[in-house]
Amino acid sequence: MVQLIDSYNRPINYLRISITDRCNLRCMYCMPKDGVSLLGHDDILRYEEIVRVAHVAVTTGISKIRITGGEPLVRKGIVDFVAALADIDGIQDLSMTTNGILLHADAVALRRAGLKRLNISLDSLNPEKYTMITRGGDINQVFAGIDKAQEAGFSPIKINVVAIRGTNDDEILSFARLSMDREVHIRFIEYMPVGMENGWKKERFISCTEIQNRIEELGHLSALPSDNGSGPAQMYKIKGAKGRIGFISSLSNHFCSTCNRLRLTPDGKLRTCLFSDAETDLKAFLRQGCSDAELEHIITDAILTKPQKHHATEPVFKKCVRGMSAIGG
Repeated sequence: MVQLIDSYNRPINYLRISITDRCNLRCMYCMPKDGVSLLGHDDILRYEEIVRVAHVAVTTGISKIRITGGEPLVRKGIVDFVAALADIDGIQDLSMTTNGILLHADAVALRRAGLKRLNISLDSLNPEKYTMITRGGDINQVFAGIDKAQEAGFSPIKINVVAIRGTNDDEILSFARLSMDREVHIRFIEYMPVGMENGWKKERFISCTEIQNRIEELGHLSALPSDNGSGPAQMYKIKGAKGRIGFISSLSNHFCSTCNRLRLTPDGKLRTCLFSDAETDLKAFLRQGCSDAELEHIITDAILTKPQKHHATEPVFKKCVRGMSAIGG
């Protein structure tokens, strides 16, 4: 397989595909209370178009694909779509990020279709607070989905926690304790300034270093060697724990020098950096009848424009206009 190297000598092998901007929750850090303007049916890529992009992307060196949203499980036909991606020769890792609300019904079918790994967004263990953060979500549905996913053979399940000071930072130790009792990876993610209305303020930011120091109250965190499935997370374990704890320090200690990913938005825009609004409109080329060779060239050219780093911590940083629900989590 060809391995494409970008302009800064980084191998690019990971494509995150958002299949919808729709979601059954309204998380306070992701979208405004009343939701966002939704794309029309013809505005989003059809499944067969996404599968074609994936086929061509593999020829440029992509070997890992993650399905995201919005909430990917709200789009009809998701199981057959997963099966189509799983059939592509060259994709070594196929995963999904979900809020878990609908997972109980789909976990077994997704596993049988070829999905290998699951990340579940869960920002509170308190039912009332979870409902507040998500503006209506039922945490019992999430845990039912986690249990069903584990029964289906997904292991380990990764739980993503966006840490926000004054909102859920009082639960850091509770999440860490969850790794003691369950074979799950708890991954603390720094609150990022993505989108114009996600409520990000400097005083609400809490660094992974501070989170890690708090968790040390429970016991020493032993660093674990990085592996291909950990992504940007630095992984640790408390002695005797069944699970692991990870830290994704997107702002305080960014990992741009090793970034290996591209993002495909629901409306067919290819983005090389989460924090930049620079995009390549693959949908336009697809619907104009481009060949696979032309599509490969377009993707390759886009990769070569990938910036060296993001500027989210700089005083003059201009927030990207798209929110996470429109880009893909």
